Amino acid sequence: MKIVDLKCTVVEGYPLVRVDTDEGISGIAQIEKPKHYIKPHVLFYKRFIIGQDPTNVERVMLRIRNLGGFKPWGSAVSAIEIALWDIAGKAAGLPVYKLLGGKIRDRVLVYNTGIGPAPTGFTPEEYAESARRRKALPEGFKIFKFGVAFHTRMPAVIPNFFYGEVEEGPTPYPNRGRLTERGLKHIVECVKALKEVLGDEYGLALDCGPGFDVQSALSLAKALEPFNLMWLEDMITGDYTPYTAVEAYRLVSSNTTTPIHTGEQIYLRYGFKDLIENNAVDVIGPDPCDIGGLAELKWVAEFADLHGILIAPHGVFDGIIGVAALTQVCATLPKNFIAFEMPVIEPVWWELVKGLPNPLVKDGYVEVQDKPGLGVELNEKALAKYLPEGDDFLDYSSKK
Repeated sequence: MKIVDLKCTVVEGYPLVRVDTDEGISGIAQIEKPKHYIKPHVLFYKRFIIGQDPTNVERVMLRIRNLGGFKPWGSAVSAIEIALWDIAGKAAGLPVYKLLGGKIRDRVLVYNTGIGPAPTGFTPEEYAESARRRKALPEGFKIFKFGVAFHTRMPAVIPNFFYGEVEEGPTPYPNRGRLTERGLKHIVECVKALKEVLGDEYGLALDCGPGFDVQSALSLAKALEPFNLMWLEDMITGDYTPYTAVEAYRLVSSNTTTPIHTGEQIYLRYGFKDLIENNAVDVIGPDPCDIGGLAELKWVAEFADLHGILIAPHGVFDGIIGVAALTQVCATLPKNFIAFEMPVIEPVWWELVKGLPNPLVKDGYVEVQDKPGLGVELNEKALAKYLPEGDDFLDYSSKK
């Protein structure tokens, strides 16, 4: 079997990737919705993989892995890797989890960041109302994550929130600096309101940055110790930060009982090496669509397990194919697995992608599917209506 083509299109903001073979088997993958600009980067890799055997996933990846980088520049490599596993599973007639070593769980716990009504503002009351409404969702989520501080517009909305000039530019997370006492107390009050709604029956995590200095991060972590949070995420460096402040994270995590989390932007196992070996955080959150794919995520999970570090993979914008990929790999992860971040699935995608049950989340879990590959297929007749004019994504002329 040989790879004969690599295609990419953008549908409803999501890049879709397809790898074709000379035996008529194709693999698919999806890239995060905010990365609609990544299509040329995906197609750049075509020259390196044409003619290769897609079932030798690692051999193919060795040809392109060194050409990626921290989020967002690892997403193209990651998507190609996921599509290769889809082909390998279909060719073998097995679900991807079988090729990754087999599952150790039949259903996978997920957590909710983006599903249901978000807070309408940044007051404790608005956070509490969102928690009440999300708690009542039919999916029965058991863990919720809310954005606070520098991961939101809170620094721009709450007066005197931090010591620094407020910026509201086009780049993600433009603000950083030292929290004021008022800013610290405001976050604590929001968490208190959330916990009054959720109690000890539900897990609560917070997406906090990047943007904190070490002292503010530690002050917040210690102030929140009585609330028994699941984790504080990306406080210092993180989302869209092309490096990891290992020593800074170690200083925080080693001085608080509140779990500290990072990792969604990190590319490849090498990016996690120092973070894990120094026990700099308590929880890592790699995204399969950024780390380099499914096998890379599993390798890092096992390495983290050796060091007593937990894993809760990221995925809020990975889409419906991302759900399938996350479920397959998370079924195989060691006992350090907590839950993966359930991607938001807009209604149109249930028309465009076939294979998953709807509703998908039941009692906070996703059942592991046993269909070959990722267990999903494109509904090409429906998809054709959403392609940009002149797009050749559904052209299979290169197949033999």
